[in-house]
Amino acid sequence: MSDWPLEAHRAFRQAGVSLVGYVPDAGHKRLIELCHADAALKTVRLTTEEEGIGLAAGGWLGGARSVLLMQSSGVGNCINMLSLPLSCQFPLLMLVTMRGDHGEYNPSQVPMGNATQRVLEDVGVIVKRADSLEEIPEMVSGAMRIAFNTYRPVAVLFGQKGLGAKDFRKLTAGGAK
Repeated sequence: MSDWPLEAHRAFRQAGVSLVGYVPDAGHKRLIELCHADAALKTVRLTTEEEGIGLAAGGWLGGARSVLLMQSSGVGNCINMLSLPLSCQFPLLMLVTMRGDHGEYNPSQVPMGNATQRVLEDVGVIVKRADSLEEIPEMVSGAMRIAFNTYRPVAVLFGQKGLGAKDFRKLTAGGAK
């Protein structure tokens, strides 16, 4: 089984990423922990996803490469702010764990999960999708090259087929994990 969080963290370091913004998410939990443990990375907990776009813009102006970690349900919060990297032509790498996807139990996650890729593409974001854990490291590495070399926003969607869907029975029986 792929240790994609460790491989993604290594790719961040190899690409010179020094700033990571995130909204807490179980799908990114281990990657977030690795980023926090790395003294070379400034890791910023956000209250809402669109703050991460402003963080990336400020980081870029200060010479930092950044990554934004979020869930697909947060993509809708970012739509207006995505005009910033598009019009100012700075790189933005977004790693998005999907909800409302394969095996979803929560009906409120389905609309945005179903629309995430289309919405991002419609506003001009380059979108790549990884549906298996084994695909994630190469997708992240390739997406970073595109973002940082072409000064474009790029999103990598991590499908629930690979990450696994939350199970409502487990959430209600034993508490959220």
